Amino acid sequence: MAWGLPTAASLARFCQKLNRLKPLEESSMETSLRRCLSTLDLTLLGVGGMVGSGLYVLTGTVAKDMAGPAVLMSFGVAAVASLLAALCYAEFGARVPRTGSAYLFTYVSMGEVWAFLIGWNVLLEYLIGGAAVARAWSGYLDAIFSHSIRNLTESQVGVWQVPFLAQYPDFLAAGILLVASTFVSCGARVSSWLNHTFSAISLIVILFIIILGFILARPHNWSAEEGGFAPFGFSGIMAGTATCFYAFVGFDVIAASSEEAQNPRQAVPMAIAISLGLAASAYILVSTVLTLMVPWHSLDPDSALADAFYRRGYSWAGFIVAAGSICAMNTVLLSNLFSLPRIVYAMATDGLFFQVFAHVHPRTQVPVMGILVFGVLMALLALLLDLEALVQFLSIGTLLAYTFVAASIIVLRFQKSSPPSSPGPASPDLTAKKYDSFSDHIQLVGAVQASIPEPGQLRPSLRPYLGFLGGLSPGTAVAWALGILVGSAIMLGCVLVFGDSPLYLPQWGYILLLLISGMVFLLSLLVLGAHQQQHRQDTFQIPLVPLTPALSILLNICLMLKLSYLTWLRFAIWLLIGSLPPLQDLPCISAMASGTARRTRRSHQS
Repeated sequence: MAWGLPTAASLARFCQKLNRLKPLEESSMETSLRRCLSTLDLTLLGVGGMVGSGLYVLTGTVAKDMAGPAVLMSFGVAAVASLLAALCYAEFGARVPRTGSAYLFTYVSMGEVWAFLIGWNVLLEYLIGGAAVARAWSGYLDAIFSHSIRNLTESQVGVWQVPFLAQYPDFLAAGILLVASTFVSCGARVSSWLNHTFSAISLIVILFIIILGFILARPHNWSAEEGGFAPFGFSGIMAGTATCFYAFVGFDVIAASSEEAQNPRQAVPMAIAISLGLAASAYILVSTVLTLMVPWHSLDPDSALADAFYRRGYSWAGFIVAAGSICAMNTVLLSNLFSLPRIVYAMATDGLFFQVFAHVHPRTQVPVMGILVFGVLMALLALLLDLEALVQFLSIGTLLAYTFVAASIIVLRFQKSSPPSSPGPASPDLTAKKYDSFSDHIQLVGAVQASIPEPGQLRPSLRPYLGFLGGLSPGTAVAWALGILVGSAIMLGCVLVFGDSPLYLPQWGYILLLLISGMVFLLSLLVLGAHQQQHRQDTFQIPLVPLTPALSILLNICLMLKLSYLTWLRFAIWLLIGSLPPLQDLPCISAMASGTARRTRRSHQS
């Protein structure tokens, strides 16, 4: 049988399926999970997710190999960029109290295909994050016993010399992941109680490090004789910033846990703000005292803090630091194992992943199958792979998720808000269409009231001056401006990061390209700002939209461009693997289709 080219109608139907959106369920609090987490629980989950191996491992690695004492500036810039993204997560988490994090936020604003790719990316992020922390946990415990565990393993198994693989299989890291998975599968309250215990110990140890570290500080270690404050220059600070993003990825566990929060509209934004502030303060202060205690070029990247106290003659303090680091890394492990199965649960519930992961245990009310399966996968990664390669891989995935969430905030603000649901039974006419296309959501159909303009319409005060925008169909200018904003951010990021060296441009050509990309970026911002936004009083909204998410997009793109080409290559391969199921007739896609059909039938029946 001859195969013909696809028709325009079939391509249009295919694109419409890829771009269909999940409807916002803003007021619905019904869930098969247990709503038992308070603001304190969410805050400590966020702190536990951020303060771990980033504090005890990355501080030494970035200071020695990338930024020197200016590592504190790398953490500061990374904290600012993370704050921009955290505000976007806070608004979505408060407005849509459902598990799913960046995957869900992309689904309700960008479309199904982008949501699947982001969800696929977030799966890798949590898998790598948990595996990297487990190896760091194992390394610190091994350092306490003078590397006897590593020596014993190498003598029995041998040393591996394979790229991207560890020098020896880390059975201890794999074992702690399996034990942690068992505890997490016992329920949200058990996970929260363990996290409280380890977080309290970790915060006490961090306070001890800061106080004793300033007592032992030697300002001479920042002098020119030791290489100066920023021996690698501005480029080293920015390269360190891209790696330091690993330190702040944990705040999205709060958004992923919003479906189990008692009062998500208030608890999620407050927990994200408090936890990010505590984590940023800890990273900056600890990195400051670390580089003041010992010269940055002599740091031990595997156990920088403990080794610094050993070398200053405080061996007992080194043991306290090592014990505190193990407690902190335990909280990160619990955070990753807590979030990952819930992302998988959200994807499976929507029909975009294997349906077995949508099952919730009736007694513990947690997705047990996802916890066990991905706990084992995480243990295998920790057993075999190298920590450095894992951290670089994690940074690009996190930055891409942040970029999509920031763009989703812009889309959400300029689309028509759904009518509030009454506490009684839903009216039949409220579910006329379960899934819409991106254009259906970004475009607003209907007459615009003169007194209260709809979101996405040109502001009435600007219509006399921007009449050419008012002549476009509603939402068209917003959609084009957002696309141009992202494109100009990529161009501006390339100019800022690479300069004129790759293109061999003269100085005037570099300046001209910088001005053009900057002006296009600003003009797209002005066009977006000229349109009416949603303004809600019943939930948290980030200030200065579209400026805040636009800056987040630009900064995330700049940081992604600082990563190595091998990181991009590995990431592209992972995305290619994730894009295969939608193009092939695999069982996963059969589950997707059946899940979509069931949702559609329920929509029409209601």
